[in-house]
Amino acid sequence: MLMQSDLEGPTNIGSSQYVTVDELVETVIEIAGKDIHKKYVEGPVGVQARNFSNARIYSLGWKAKVPLKQGIARTYRWIETQVEKSRIANCGLRI
Repeated sequence: MLMQSDLEGPTNIGSSQYVTVDELVETVIEIAGKDIHKKYVEGPVGVQARNFSNARIYSLGWKAKVPLKQGIARTYRWIETQVEKSRIANCGLRI
């Protein structure tokens, strides 16, 4: 669909779900099943929120098929599999 469109330039293809960085970190920690201590450090705050529009991508009929948490879980499992494959492939190279 996207490759067959006349859409040009940067286009947001994210969902409309808003999450904080802290919520995103908590989601990844939960999915990874890790016990991680977060440490907050002082520093510049920057923009409190990002305003973007999905109108361009929605105009083509595109919409996210999975919620953010499910997408992160799928991506985490895929990365975990790739790391394990790499370990197995490199196992014979270790001395």
